[in-house]
Amino acid sequence: MARLLIAASGTGGHLFPALAVAEKLPRWDIHWLGTRERLDGRLVPKRYPLHWVTMGGWQGGWRERLRRLIQLPLAVGAVERLLHRQQITVVFTTGGYIAAPAILAARLAGLPVLLHESNAVAGRVTRLLGGCCSGVALGWSSTRLGHPPARIWHTGTPVRSRFYHPAPLPEWAPRGAGPLLVVMGGSQGARGLNHMVRQQARPWLEAGCRLVHLCGRNDPEMGSLRHPAYVERQFTEEIAGLLQHGDLAISRAGAGSISELAASRCPTVLVPYPHASDQHQEANAAAVAAFGAAVIVHENPDGGPLGRAIRLLLGSRLSIGAPAPDPLVAMADAMGGLARNNAAADMAKVLETLCRTQAGRQQATTRRHIDSHG
Repeated sequence: MARLLIAASGTGGHLFPALAVAEKLPRWDIHWLGTRERLDGRLVPKRYPLHWVTMGGWQGGWRERLRRLIQLPLAVGAVERLLHRQQITVVFTTGGYIAAPAILAARLAGLPVLLHESNAVAGRVTRLLGGCCSGVALGWSSTRLGHPPARIWHTGTPVRSRFYHPAPLPEWAPRGAGPLLVVMGGSQGARGLNHMVRQQARPWLEAGCRLVHLCGRNDPEMGSLRHPAYVERQFTEEIAGLLQHGDLAISRAGAGSISELAASRCPTVLVPYPHASDQHQEANAAAVAAFGAAVIVHENPDGGPLGRAIRLLLGSRLSIGAPAPDPLVAMADAMGGLARNNAAADMAKVLETLCRTQAGRQQATTRRHIDSHG
């Protein structure tokens, strides 16, 4: 039986594409590598054995970076022991800081490793360690790699299968005839985006809009806005139903969120996270806007540009002065055109190929060992 270790942790942008690929490998023995107190700790144990490793990001001052450098070889050793203990045959990672020990341990163990880079600008781990992988799968064909691996696949970013089947609007979502606006700042929350929305939301609500606000954890303003047509939640696993029924979304520009929006054909106002590494959210947003599937609004204290964008896009559905034709129709078509419906299945096929190649190498090594000993 093929044994896969998936290294994906932290944000939904790393976790959900990996879960989508795992769904396409139902007969594999899958183990998961994660870190404590992150989203994977809440979602993964329901499906797969979860193994912890201590590893953090490279943010912070020199002391914090020194601590991470000390953690790295310890984490690599822990992952290498896990690979041997569970008899893993192939490793898959979606990047982020947990990818570094997974890639290095797989290389030391002589195992194939597939790295998925979802962003339009390659992340630090992809740039530094992509050349150590058996191959890299790209979410955007325009992404440039610092040290290209032996193989590159242009797969798109995987999306969980639930997004490709009709889903009902969650029972807790506000009902009514007005357009549904869905706000999602990401699994870790987005204080700046949340503040902008609350600054501007009341006129939308008074005009008849229904608003679902997924504000993430640790939002200090949660509960400050109250309205019958406004529902606030930290997180939901019913996002497919929300986006399928949504008239418009307001979202950060993470690659995972964009892929789910595309699968749902949901027009979007993208608000890139201004402090994202290498401004990769800005690049993601620009790529989507170039297709006419989204408009970009940059984060600012009072949210005035966001308010104007919503009035323009929802105006014809709210009767607040925006002229016909309805711009959301063309945006929905463009967003649907970005969807890569077979991304998860394509990446599963790549992993199957790597697994067969690895099995062939192991058999050849065994035959040589037998022949050399008579």
